[in-house]
Amino acid sequence: MISSKITSRITRMLYIEESDLVLTIFWNSLYAAFFLLPLGINLSTPFFIISIILGVINIVKSNKKLVLDNKALLLFPLYFIVMLISLIYTDNVSDGINLIQRSLSLFFFPIIFLFVKEDSSTVKKLFDFLLRGLIISFFINLSIALYNCILVINREFFFDTSLETVSLILSAFSQGWNYFIGAEFSTLVNPSYVSLYILLVLSYYLKNKLQSRTRALVTVILFLYLFLLASIAAYLILAVMCMLLIFSISEKSKKYTMAIVFLLGVIVFLNNPRVFDFYSRVTTFSSTDKIDNTAVEKSRLLTWHASIKLIQEAPLFGYGVGDTNEVLMEKYKQLNYFHNYNNQYNAHNQFLQTYLQTGIIGFGILINIFVLLSLRMNRSRNELSVFLILFISLFFESMLVRFNGIVFFSIIIPLLLKKRSILSSRIIRNESVTKENG
Repeated sequence: MISSKITSRITRMLYIEESDLVLTIFWNSLYAAFFLLPLGINLSTPFFIISIILGVINIVKSNKKLVLDNKALLLFPLYFIVMLISLIYTDNVSDGINLIQRSLSLFFFPIIFLFVKEDSSTVKKLFDFLLRGLIISFFINLSIALYNCILVINREFFFDTSLETVSLILSAFSQGWNYFIGAEFSTLVNPSYVSLYILLVLSYYLKNKLQSRTRALVTVILFLYLFLLASIAAYLILAVMCMLLIFSISEKSKKYTMAIVFLLGVIVFLNNPRVFDFYSRVTTFSSTDKIDNTAVEKSRLLTWHASIKLIQEAPLFGYGVGDTNEVLMEKYKQLNYFHNYNNQYNAHNQFLQTYLQTGIIGFGILINIFVLLSLRMNRSRNELSVFLILFISLFFESMLVRFNGIVFFSIIIPLLLKKRSILSSRIIRNESVTKENG
């Protein structure tokens, strides 16, 4: 009896197509990859590779004529080809080839989805598995942070066991608390990417009423996770999402209540230790003192400044995918941005990064993708939220440099660009995580 229930639950979770083994393994490989994505890119990469191979096999064996109802998806292969062409005028060919290899999913997945006919329930499971992975990664990071915090406190007490002053205890806890905020909390995957995953899941999750205690608990965990990751870009996107949600409420009493809750939430998030002094950090942008030991926010502004300077020097073709980082390092040295140089920062803005790599052509293709996406995503508040999440995130990170961002965007955005939007119905329908407690 118990085994049959377990088998039934697993069957509902996975993609089962008895007449097509290739598609069955293709979708289940993607499910496994999305589940492992918040747990480490090295864990998920083999499953993405398997899904690409099986997707290509499905194209070969399907013998279907390509019907270009979704021609917008071909912009991704075109973007990849422009990157490939830039190798012609790249001196550092080895770095360029490495990025091309990481970007292969930009070429393959959009073409694969031109032949794969997915339904809404099939795509929903992608986000179900991503949600499960996020919950597990949260508790893994929480356990690591608690362990590191205990080590710090024990070390402080070991060196001074008298505990004569309260300041010693406060200092120990203060040092331990650092492991719960920002990059120190996200030891598995870069916080910017985890924040993006959380925001997308929340955009679907908040579309529906919290009708169970488990669903409400999962939502609280996701908000707490986002708070601890301390991403300024994620906070900005979340604020916009919440305002869209409030404006969509027709009943005045509920709207006022949600507005008050929103303001209280803003106060809480702005009091995050990594966000509280954000203004004081960025207002010193024009000063040149201690520029070799600048804050993260200021270094990002300096990065954008250096990138724009370089774009003005090569506005047509850029510098090629292999030389972009090298010319950025040289510009950092020229402008005395030693902190950026020592940390080998990329452009931290995908639009600037793309312009530096491929010039105006690649930049135009990337912009065109989001123009078309904006036209598809104007049908509902939920779709607008998704568009803003994806669009704004590219302003703060070079998402198409690391495999985490490349593979995620090469799957999610093509699915959103298809005429049958994956947002046409509820996306989160997690049988095991969000099922109402008995």
